[in-house]
Amino acid sequence: MIQLAIDKPLSAKENSELASRLRPLRDEGVLILGSGSVVHNLHTYAWSRRSVGSYAWAIRFESSLRQRIEARAIQSVEVYETLGPDAALAVPTPDHYLPLIYVLAQHQQGEPITFPVEGFDGGSVSVLGFRVG
Repeated sequence: MIQLAIDKPLSAKENSELASRLRPLRDEGVLILGSGSVVHNLHTYAWSRRSVGSYAWAIRFESSLRQRIEARAIQSVEVYETLGPDAALAVPTPDHYLPLIYVLAQHQQGEPITFPVEGFDGGSVSVLGFRVG
């Protein structure tokens, strides 16, 4: 196992280009795993132990992102900063979002993308997980 760090000063597009260089490792049987959250706003997180529903903006952003991934519209996922106020709330900093860019960069034409994990925690953290291939 090798742990890689995201390159935070780079844009999501530049991180995607960097991550695509890892694709040949898949042919060697290397699992490429990204860990983050597509929605990760701890400022709005319900820290109390009471049950709270997911925020509407968080649901909208995750749903929009999922649709873009299913449509293989990867370029629109890379420019999340341009996706409006829901995106600004869902991704206040890129550090938890960029790992998904690294995984998406591994996608090859014709491969399935599945979503084996779904849900929210604290109203503002999405645990949506997806698999390429």
